[in-house]
Parts: sequence; C-alpha cells; structure tokens
Amino acid sequence: MRVGWRNRLAAICLALVAAGGPATVAAQESGVVRSPVLTIDSERLYADSLFGKRVQNEFEAAVAVLEAENREIEGQLIEEEKQLTEKRPGMAPEEFRVLADAFDAKVQRIRNERAAKLRALAQSRENAQRLFLKSISPVLESIMTEAGAAVIVESRSVFLSARIIDVTSDAVSRIDARIGDGSDLQQPEQQ
Repeated sequence: MRVGWRNRLAAICLALVAAGGPATVAAQESGVVRSPVLTIDSERLYADSLFGKRVQNEFEAAVAVLEAENREIEGQLIEEEKQLTEKRPGMAPEEFRVLADAFDAKVQRIRNERAAKLRALAQSRENAQRLFLKSISPVLESIMTEAGAAVIVESRSVFLSARIIDVTSDAVSRIDARIGDGSDLQQPEQQ
C-alpha cells in the first residue's frame, strides 16, 4: 500500500513532536517552553495587544469623523448643484458652462482632499504598526532566549506544529506589560 506524501509528512512531524516530548513536558513544568522553533500569529499579536486595540480604535474614530464630514460636504454639494440647475434656464449657455466647470473643479478638488485625508489616516496606522514591531523586538528576543529558540516563525506559514510552541498569548501579555497601549512611544519619523 502506497502512503501519500501528506501522511509521511504528518508521521515525521508527529515523530519529531514525540521525540521532543519529555523536554517539552519538563519545560512546561518550569513554565517555559523549550523549543528551537516557536510560532506566533502576528495578526493576533497586534490586534490583541493594548497598542493594537488603541490604534484600531483611534483609526475607526478618525474614519467616522471623516465619513461624517464627507456626508456634510456631500449635502452641501447636492444643494449647490440643485441651485446651479435651477439657475440654468435663465442663463446664457456660456455663462452656465463657466459655473458648471467651476463646480466640477470644486467637486474634484474636494474628492482629492478627502482621499488624501483617508490616505493619511491609513499611513498613520501603518506607521503605528511599524512602531509596534520595532518596540516589541526586545520582548520577542527575551521569549526566544528563555525558550532556547533560534527562530520564531509565522504560525500561518507552518503546516503542522504542536500548539505549545505558539507563544502569541505570552507575547501579548509581555508586550502589554512593557509598552501598554504605546501612546507614550515616539513615532519613527519623530526620532
């Protein structure tokens, strides 16, 4: 009977986990996982941290303000367009064309300004994520040292692993203790 590659890979992974079983159990008893490879869910690491939650809340609040401003501006533009349309019958076509072109230019300028504000918000969020990654390096290095690990890999990139080598929850706790919500950290461009 032919064994498929997935079955062979699973058997090898299980054998590796079993081979590391006693060391892992001993490490669990001391409270520190001992493994040369650790995994982490980077999205959960950020989203579950106080820092990530603060940044997301601030971003959502800023987007809500921007959306409210957009609705207000949209209402003003609709009214202005309505007034322009009402004036059209009493105007020469050339006069109306000048006003219509000016209105179109105004609408385009406002769209560009609003899009720039949204891009600035997104850029601010990306800057915060970079600051987060820079700030958490010492925490992750400490976890690696304690575990005797040589590498931390993204958990979504791993085909099969023992759950015990996922250090995401521990990392979140330590990061929260070290940097809190990060509101007192300086952005990279300010340093």
